[in-house]
Amino acid sequence: MSLRLQPISINAANAIVKAWHRHHRPVTRAKFAISAVDARGTVVGVVIIGRPVARASDDGRTAEVTRCCTDGSRNACSMLYRAAWRAAVAMGYRRLITYTLPSESGASLRGAGFKLLGQRGGGSWNCPSRPRTDKHPTEKKFAWEIAA
Repeated sequence: MSLRLQPISINAANAIVKAWHRHHRPVTRAKFAISAVDARGTVVGVVIIGRPVARASDDGRTAEVTRCCTDGSRNACSMLYRAAWRAAVAMGYRRLITYTLPSESGASLRGAGFKLLGQRGGGSWNCPSRPRTDKHPTEKKFAWEIAA
């Protein structure tokens, strides 16, 4: 199947995330989004890029893939990750990061040229002084990057 890239609004990308993503909800803020469409023009995947969630990574030259989801179309994830990198570089970013759960292989990221940095974070933001209900995975994650 032949795929091509197409711009998509953050709202439309978030609608895809809401419908298809296995463990995350739509994002509240983002810089840009890209979609992959099939030969009929049907969206088969989206990637959303924003500022890094971790303050230490938010240096003004680093962007983060905050969501990537597809309908399972072959090579769509790798295509979207690589397109996100090309767009980020064109905008002046020097580094693109993202995170995966231990249950995710990272094959699409490796295929797009990302390097595994190792395990990071995890845990809950819930605390007695500011109670929260966790609506996302809280286990440690794997950090990935691609840099110029």
